[in-house]
Amino acid sequence: MNTTKPTLPTPDDAALWYEDRLYLADQRVLPERAEFLSYQQAPEVAEAIRAMVVRGAPAIGVTAAYGVVLAGRAAHATAGVGWKTAIEADLERLAASRPTAVNLFWAIRRMRALIERLDTTDPTPALLREALAIHEEDRAANHRMGDLGAELIEGPTDIVTHCNAGAIATGGYGTALGVVRSAFAAGKIRRVYADETRPWMQGARLTAWELMHDGIPVTLQADGAAASLMAGGSVGWVIVGSDRIAANGDVANKIGTYGLAVLARYHGIKVMVAAPTSTVDMEVASGAEIPIEERDSDELLSCGGRRLAPAGCVARNPVFDVTPAALVDAIVTERGVVLNPTTEKMRALMDSSMGER
Repeated sequence: MNTTKPTLPTPDDAALWYEDRLYLADQRVLPERAEFLSYQQAPEVAEAIRAMVVRGAPAIGVTAAYGVVLAGRAAHATAGVGWKTAIEADLERLAASRPTAVNLFWAIRRMRALIERLDTTDPTPALLREALAIHEEDRAANHRMGDLGAELIEGPTDIVTHCNAGAIATGGYGTALGVVRSAFAAGKIRRVYADETRPWMQGARLTAWELMHDGIPVTLQADGAAASLMAGGSVGWVIVGSDRIAANGDVANKIGTYGLAVLARYHGIKVMVAAPTSTVDMEVASGAEIPIEERDSDELLSCGGRRLAPAGCVARNPVFDVTPAALVDAIVTERGVVLNPTTEKMRALMDSSMGER
C-alpha cells in the first residue's frame, strides 16, 4: 500500500501511504474532479474524516489507523521517551471525528493495543506496519465478502443499492459493491439501480462513478423512485453496506436504508447487508443504542452551493437510520453469512472462524 506514487484517484484509492505521508482521495469533489489531499499531522486527518474528505466506515477505520501513525511520529518527535502520554490528545481527536461508524473506534483500539506493547523508542515503523496490515486485511475481507454474497444470488437479476459501499468507501473492492462486482463477474447481475442518496449524493457521485469505471451497467434513480422500480418485478435484491451492526443484527446505514428495506419486504425482495466484522458492535444490544450522527441542516437546505428551501426553513439532517434485523435477510461478513440475523446467530458468527453458512 505504500509503494504507489499518487497521481489521480481510482475507485480503489480512498487512502494511500506514500513517502511518509497519507494521501486521501477527496470524495467531496468526485467525480467532477479527481484529486488527492496529503496529510502529515493527525489533527488534519481527524478533520478530514469529520469534513467527509473520506467516508465509508471501513475507509474511515483505515484512515484512522494511518492517523495514529502520524500521531505517533509527532509524539515521539516532541516528547521522546514520553511519546505514549503525548499521543493521547491526537488519539482523542481521531476518535471524536465521527460518532456512528464503529470501524473508527475499532481501528483506534487495535492501534492502542499495539501502543501498549511497544517500548519508548520511535513507534513509527511498528505503527505503520500495523496500519498497512489493517488496510490489506480490509481489502482481502472485501473480496471474501464479495464471493460469499455472490453465492446467495441466483440471478440473473437487477439489484438496488443505496449510498456508496464501494472500493472508495473501504480498503479496496468494496462491501456491497464488492458483492456486486463478484456477482456481475459470475453473470448473476443484469443491472444496478443506484439511489442518488441525498443530501451528499454518494450514489450519484460515487457509486455510479465506480460502476461505470468497471463497466457494470448502472442506472441512477431518485431515492423516492425505488418503490415503482420494485413493483416492476425485475429486482431480486437490495444490497447495502453498514456503518454499525448491533449485537441483535440491527443495521445502521445511510439515511433511507430503513425505508428501502420496508419497501423490499412489501415487494418480496431480499435485503443483503455486506460489512466486515469490524463493523459489528457486540457491546451494543440493539440499534436503539447506536448514536446517530446529525449534520448541519444547511447540507439539506442547499445543493451544489444553491439554496433550495425558503429562508428560515427548519430541517433535520440525520446521517443514518437503523434497519431492524427482522427486515434483513442476510448479513455477509468475511467470516461467513448470517441468515435472518438474531443475537444468538451474531454471537456465533463473532465467536467462530467461519460463522453460519
